[in-house]
Amino acid sequence: MSDAATGAQHRRVLRWAAASAVLLALAGYLAVRNDADTGAPVCVVRGGTGEGAPRYELTPAMAANAATISAVGTGRGLPERAVTIALATALQESALRNIDYGDRDSLGLFQQRPSKGWGSPEQILDPVYAAGKFYDGLVDVPGYARLPLTVAAQRVQRSGFPQAYAKHEPDAALLAAALTGRAGATLSCVPGAASRAGDPERVRAALAREFGPGVLPGNGAGRGAAAREILLSVPPGPAPAAGAGAARDTAGDGVAGSRRGWELAHWAVARADGLRIEKIAYGGKVWSAGSAREGWRPAAPGADPDRDRDAVRLRIAR
Repeated sequence: MSDAATGAQHRRVLRWAAASAVLLALAGYLAVRNDADTGAPVCVVRGGTGEGAPRYELTPAMAANAATISAVGTGRGLPERAVTIALATALQESALRNIDYGDRDSLGLFQQRPSKGWGSPEQILDPVYAAGKFYDGLVDVPGYARLPLTVAAQRVQRSGFPQAYAKHEPDAALLAAALTGRAGATLSCVPGAASRAGDPERVRAALAREFGPGVLPGNGAGRGAAAREILLSVPPGPAPAAGAGAARDTAGDGVAGSRRGWELAHWAVARADGLRIEKIAYGGKVWSAGSAREGWRPAAPGADPDRDRDAVRLRIAR
């Protein structure tokens, strides 16, 4: 074959390769668009409305682990700052995934090592246990709430990359504000499709294990048609200014309710996928799995305004 013919063939191969690359890129773009259109499971926490407002997206599994970490902390009476430090640490160590691998023998949400005395592999892979062990170490750090996040986290973790925690602080702070209830109606999830029924007793057990048994006394569920509804009593009252112990009107759309109420409501949203919670009502707002892409919506017109003032209502899927 002549040099000219060889060159022409080479150019044809290059043109074919370039065209194939374009087609593959287009196919990938269309696949991503299709996934977005069909609605993959996702959770979103936001720090306000309008263009440029901070927001953070995560999977329902990540949100469930974040909710557990937060609940274990507040169940011990720890402040929002402690939860922020714990969430930033887990974001860096595992991306909020309960993984069964890591550097050397590191495991779980916080990549704790059995060989360093954190517990057995089975214990470390239990998110409630792992979060508790992290908080055990954090509260032993003098003045941890006043320290830079990287310093406080490093005193517990002894990481080889202590500055890496800093980049997660903004997202961790958004999550902590929602999961501790300071910012009401700011966390919403779109759960995956599931046909299985939920179990109210499993929901109660998860609440008691993560927040502590005090979350349930005096709270019950009805019987018969109402047996799949759980009522969690919370302090009543409208939201005062931020930092005064109740949820603030972050979205500017009339969010009401107590900090404790929104803490429980957001925990339920974050755990809805795994626990099959199909509807949550609190503070004049409703979240439902069937309309999850709409987020928290105002309660239906004509609904009793006092109905959800003193309780978070959870309805479990049949």
